[in-house]
Amino acid sequence: MSKRTTARFTLDPAFTVGTVDPRLFGSFVEHLGRCVHTGIFEPGHPAADAEGLRTDVLDLVRELGVTTVRYPGGNFVSGYRWEDSVGPVEDRPRRLDLAWHSTETNRFGLSEYIGFVRKIGPRTEPMLAVNLGTRGVAEALQLQEYANHPAGTALSDLRAAHGDKEPFGIRLWCLGNEMDGPWQTGHKTAREYGRLAAETARGMRQMDPRVELVACGSSNQAMPTFAAWEAAVLQETYDLVDHISLHAYYEPADGDIGSFLASAVDMESFIENVVATCDHVGARLKSEKRINLSFDEWNVWYQSRWQEHAEAQDPADWPEAPRLLEDNYSVLDAVVLGSLLIALLRHADRVTVACLAQLVNVIAPIMTEPGGPAWRQTTFFPFAQASRYGRGQVLDVRVDSPTYETGKYGDVDLLHATAVRADDGTVTVFAVNRDRTGPLPLEVALNGLGPTSVVEHHVLADADPDARNTLDDPERVAPHPAEGTALRDGRLTAVLEPLSWNVIRLA
Repeated sequence: MSKRTTARFTLDPAFTVGTVDPRLFGSFVEHLGRCVHTGIFEPGHPAADAEGLRTDVLDLVRELGVTTVRYPGGNFVSGYRWEDSVGPVEDRPRRLDLAWHSTETNRFGLSEYIGFVRKIGPRTEPMLAVNLGTRGVAEALQLQEYANHPAGTALSDLRAAHGDKEPFGIRLWCLGNEMDGPWQTGHKTAREYGRLAAETARGMRQMDPRVELVACGSSNQAMPTFAAWEAAVLQETYDLVDHISLHAYYEPADGDIGSFLASAVDMESFIENVVATCDHVGARLKSEKRINLSFDEWNVWYQSRWQEHAEAQDPADWPEAPRLLEDNYSVLDAVVLGSLLIALLRHADRVTVACLAQLVNVIAPIMTEPGGPAWRQTTFFPFAQASRYGRGQVLDVRVDSPTYETGKYGDVDLLHATAVRADDGTVTVFAVNRDRTGPLPLEVALNGLGPTSVVEHHVLADADPDARNTLDDPERVAPHPAEGTALRDGRLTAVLEPLSWNVIRLA
């Protein structure tokens, strides 16, 4: 650890990163485990509405502040037949889901998904993925026509006959999912995928020039084809798409908690390397267009546990909605997730869509029990606070912080922070103290900013970093007020608790 003991930075309205796109606070619903069935959808549950949606879950989703819901996958989409998910429920076929070795009933389909998004609220929008693994251009265009065309064609009239007279109005579309991954059904080379994505995008724009399209980037920065994949795909699609995707999940490796706490170092590097690749391709094509980033899968995920499960499962067993990937998150995990949120906000000039994967039960901030309650995981709180207070202009934060040594990333700052200035002039500081054993004094100079007082300072921390919220103890962990935080003469002072996520609001 460095000799410095106090972390510092300066905020100035003249130095900004960019404006936060509300879509930065998106989430993800995949037909995987219990995310859909007994998660958001459970007919017969005491809290279910007439459509079978759990109203207790809907209440928590609204509190979480989700602005976009990506659907239906994920790996699931590469075997997805959209026709299976529409029309009378009793007529929908049961299918094998190769991605997660499960049986899909299709009782929850496209109309139910749109109904779920609409019930979250008018500020939440759908984000639909098309299958470019086992299907192609024609099926994507058929889905687009069924979903969005007003009336007067076979597919739009079929939607109306199914009970949805009004079009779904889906604007944001993903052109497949993780097509660089050998695990993906229909995996392709970069050139194969790039050509297919370009032709699909061209057709979708012929139907509606207003659509926004996301091309598949690398599944993570460690992929052997990383950067070369983005360059090849964008060479084919640059003028046809608006975003390229990034996916990243983090867990402690070999008990290295220090590197786990610094996961955002990798996330920020990933973002900056993709931006560099996008801009290089744009320069080579002599284009004035700028490709933005859709970080449409990110989270803490203990993937090693999934691998153990996958290796042990019976190949003849194809269960319905099994309990898969139901990680129970600790305070430590929540602090890391908060740091990942800070990383996204720090790059809000280029990351204009992001989706926490996933929404309910599957590596999720919300958990449910079939026939029973729903509750907030520890990771619920940083996301909800960032969605609520992280709207506006991101201020440029350059920290001067004590450091600590990590196995993966070398010396890393103990402080990870950003700040957002809202339209009304209020400022919110989001800060993580990565020090597991000691508090971190913080000083922030406010140059030319209006706030004169601290509205609140809430912190997520616990004497036990392994503390969790569970079915038996669903409110064990929650944010609590911090003491002693002050703003005097344009200088904010605070003490950040060990291993903590902090939200400091100034007005």
